[in-house]
Amino acid sequence: MTHICFKSTSTIRAAASPNESTRRIELTPWDLQLLLVDHIQKGLLFFKPTPSQEEEVQGSSVIIHLKTSLSRTLDIFYPLAGRLVMVGNDDDKSTSFFVDCNNLGAQFVHAVADDVTVADILDPIYVPDIVNSFFLMNGILNHQGTSKPLLAVQVTELIDGIFIGCTLNHCVVDGSSFWHFFNTWSEISREKKISQLKAKANAEMSTNNISSLQAVLGHLWRSVVRNRHCSANQEAHYHVAVGMRQRIQPPLPEEYFGNAILLGTVTTTVENLLEHELGWVASQINKVIASQTVEEGRKCIEDWVKSPKISILRGVTRNALITGSSPRFNMYGNDFGWGRPIAVRSGAGNKFDGKLTVFPGMEEGSMDFEACLSPETLQAMIDDSEFMETFAS
Repeated sequence: MTHICFKSTSTIRAAASPNESTRRIELTPWDLQLLLVDHIQKGLLFFKPTPSQEEEVQGSSVIIHLKTSLSRTLDIFYPLAGRLVMVGNDDDKSTSFFVDCNNLGAQFVHAVADDVTVADILDPIYVPDIVNSFFLMNGILNHQGTSKPLLAVQVTELIDGIFIGCTLNHCVVDGSSFWHFFNTWSEISREKKISQLKAKANAEMSTNNISSLQAVLGHLWRSVVRNRHCSANQEAHYHVAVGMRQRIQPPLPEEYFGNAILLGTVTTTVENLLEHELGWVASQINKVIASQTVEEGRKCIEDWVKSPKISILRGVTRNALITGSSPRFNMYGNDFGWGRPIAVRSGAGNKFDGKLTVFPGMEEGSMDFEACLSPETLQAMIDDSEFMETFAS
């Protein structure tokens, strides 16, 4: 007999409290006409991670990861962590409803169906009854959102799969907004800690200008310099290749076949770099990239014409890092008729101690870095808990 074992129930709140000015959200007539209707219940079935992935998400870490990413998603969709409020109007004896974005939280349940396989769900002509047990709040109507969560998630582990079932109050979302939420959650979830790093850097600097790439570059730079064991007063340099195609006005056409790159450089001391937090380091990289303007590009070309110099990247400076390529390049979209590629690699050209090459990861939203560093530095980084724990699952 198929049964589900409920392992845990949690309340997931948005990491940041909503602004008081947006705490109350009025419902429209389109919303109010659904008060006596069931919730939207939709879910996705996945195979369990492959062996290589399972090493990263084994045990309960996948549940912890989903909870953490859901909390970050609720920072964006903060009404879903709230409740409905019913108010009686004395003047005409009518009743009003609105969403109170009070961050009381969404419900998150971890369940296990240890005698159910993916095939048990997909093979029958009729949808098996067990699927109904993959969702919470069955039989609850939308108006009960005054006391029930507006969002309830059940993650059910099968023998060879995982089912993520979402139940959402239909007065608050329609199908489009439901899947907008689900898509955003999955996007945040698959950035293996990158979004956390970005959020940390921006929070430290009270800004939203630092990108995911800039946060990762800052994190890498601090770790490499720390593990090269350089003297405190020694200069440290970070060179970033900045694409100018879209910065030039008007932008260069997609068909332009040539170089359009400026090299931006951040220079500081080892002591200054390591004394500051990630946010400050990432913001320095952000400023240098932002400074590569049309005017700067024109000046660079004019200066070169007056005094030509041939670039020598190898050993560009001592104790420096330089980053090339981009996670925005479409590398995994190259399908010659037998499927997408499974990896990207580069050759020996332009390789020297301090060269970092960034690729898009195979999973959308992720990044891969190819680092050319001394064996001693690489081993020290492996042993560096501050660096490694950031990207641990």
